[in-house]
Amino acid sequence: MYRLRFRQVHLDFHTSEAIDNIGKNFDKKQFQQALKTGHVDSITMFAKCHHGWAYYDSQVCPKHPGLKFDLLRQQFDACKEIDVNVPVYLSAGYDEAVCSEHPEWVTVSADLKSRQLSVSSKPAYKKLCFNSPYVDYLCEQIEEVLRLFPDCNGIFLDIIHQDQCVCDYCKNWMKQNGISPENEQDRKKSAEYALNRYYEMTTEAVRSIDPNMPVFHNSGNIQHGNWDVLKHFSHLELESLPTGGWGYDHFPLSAKYCKNLPYDFLGMTGKFHTTWGEFGGYKHPNALKYECAAMLAYGAKCSVGDQLHPLGQMNSTTYNLIGRAFEYVEQCESFCDNVRNVAEIGLLSAKSFPYDQTCEDPDIGAIRILLEGHFLFDVIDSLMDFGKYKVIILPDSIQVNEKLKAKLDKYLVGGGNLLLTGQSGLNANGTDFLFDIGATFHGTSQYCPDYILPTQHLRSDFIDDPVVMYMNCQNIKAAKGDSLGKVIEPYFNRSLDRFCSHQHTPYKGGAGEYDCGVIHNNIMYLAHPVFSIYRSVGAVAYKDYVIKAIRQLLGPTSIQSNLPSTARLTLMNQQENSRMILHLLYANIINRGGPMLLDGGTSNPQFKGFEVIEELNPLHDIDINLKTKKKISSVKLQPQNQEIKYNQKDGYINFQIELLCCHQMVVLDYN
Repeated sequence: MYRLRFRQVHLDFHTSEAIDNIGKNFDKKQFQQALKTGHVDSITMFAKCHHGWAYYDSQVCPKHPGLKFDLLRQQFDACKEIDVNVPVYLSAGYDEAVCSEHPEWVTVSADLKSRQLSVSSKPAYKKLCFNSPYVDYLCEQIEEVLRLFPDCNGIFLDIIHQDQCVCDYCKNWMKQNGISPENEQDRKKSAEYALNRYYEMTTEAVRSIDPNMPVFHNSGNIQHGNWDVLKHFSHLELESLPTGGWGYDHFPLSAKYCKNLPYDFLGMTGKFHTTWGEFGGYKHPNALKYECAAMLAYGAKCSVGDQLHPLGQMNSTTYNLIGRAFEYVEQCESFCDNVRNVAEIGLLSAKSFPYDQTCEDPDIGAIRILLEGHFLFDVIDSLMDFGKYKVIILPDSIQVNEKLKAKLDKYLVGGGNLLLTGQSGLNANGTDFLFDIGATFHGTSQYCPDYILPTQHLRSDFIDDPVVMYMNCQNIKAAKGDSLGKVIEPYFNRSLDRFCSHQHTPYKGGAGEYDCGVIHNNIMYLAHPVFSIYRSVGAVAYKDYVIKAIRQLLGPTSIQSNLPSTARLTLMNQQENSRMILHLLYANIINRGGPMLLDGGTSNPQFKGFEVIEELNPLHDIDINLKTKKKISSVKLQPQNQEIKYNQKDGYINFQIELLCCHQMVVLDYN
């Protein structure tokens, strides 16, 4: 496994040809001092940007017209002098210079009426088609960079996706393969072929020069369940800027999945208040510290995005900001390398199934509930090991094929527990369940919304009356299983013919005939797509209902605490050093900003608000009770190296943490 360093910067340098004097103010000592101030040990530097310009002396692609020297060579050598790694960046999906020279290589929209190039009426990059000869040109660039910089620390290729395209190259490929550009499914097949063509050719270009050279293909996310693509990667970089549209819950979902893959990985945030390309935008230092600490807590290395000014001088404010976060990371590194996540729940990702790659609602809703409930869990796909989990969750929309059914049956026979919600577990026709849930099935409810009144032990403490549910349920009646409560139908659905009040129709009086959930042996079923509803609405009543249901199925959890739902915890095992590391995270994340239309100066015409961290308010007197079979020899707060008292009895260890501010590691050494 290729091992990454902990403190990386991704230094964007997408620079227009309309700007002159590129790199004029580059100074080796100032550049090196910025990296030292930032505690940076790896930095991704640019060979070619989205505008299509090279920043080194290239014989393959055009050098930026405003650059008079080999900037990349100067930067590269300066980094190597102070033992900073240098992966090299090449824009793959965008190249404005080549688009001008070869417009026939540009993706053509699948809008068959207009057949317009994939361009916008606003200033924007054009996407190149990976079915075109452009990929050959890109491979020449890759090979040249590796010959000129053989001691670089990897190749980073960006903007890796392929839309449906009807350029001449795609149309010819479809014709040769007996399929039609008029058919959407055929266009998708062509796009899949083009993307695989890109992966095969570019990865071979890297490995033909150096079989051991790291390579990463960035598409903005890691596809769950797509193992065929992963063979082209040496490591993973999880782009997830909380203020750039991803939000603070995106990274845990991605990291919890990637931690089960055989790759080292890093999280990638940005120093920006908004997102990439924001000159003069800075997030608060406390926000960056929290984001880097969260990367460590979820088992990742750290990367922070920046953009170099065209004149080539590093921004002192940025590297002071990064340095405050990376100094803390540096103190924590020895406790965070080569660790495994400890989990008792496996969340089977809805996104890992081909039919559901675009639907994140079940996964996002589920991960929010699991994080807020402080469960120890992994995000998994159907090819991963099920046997190590006490509970497997299939959220809302998972179609179970024969292979998955056999694997789950084996898991259940072995004593595992299964939670199904919404449509998960239904047969392909949606006419019955594939598992014995202990209830009879009566189709999909005609009512939306409807209401539920769970059994007393599953309700929120403050609720004794029906709770509205904003998506259709599956109608079930408990038979062999135990009912978890009732569905109560409304008088009617809101329509043009009849409606009631401002929103939806109230519930009828009395108990309904259908159950909102059932538990039978080691299978629990909740009739609504509860995770998707929670992702969209976020009501505490939904969260409490699902958390209590999971706890009923799981039994005594491995960790209990008095942390608020806004705090996060993970548990890692560092076997080579015989220790467990409990990570606790807390920050008050608030929404700031709002709708704002912008003219002229930005590619993002509208702001919608941002999740912001400013103050880091402390939590006090945190009680932890952790189940473990290991004999604990010491408990210390790190990186303070402060030993604390603990008590180990009857398979549990308990201790108290007086203060949590942002992030705390609790290291439990065992014999």
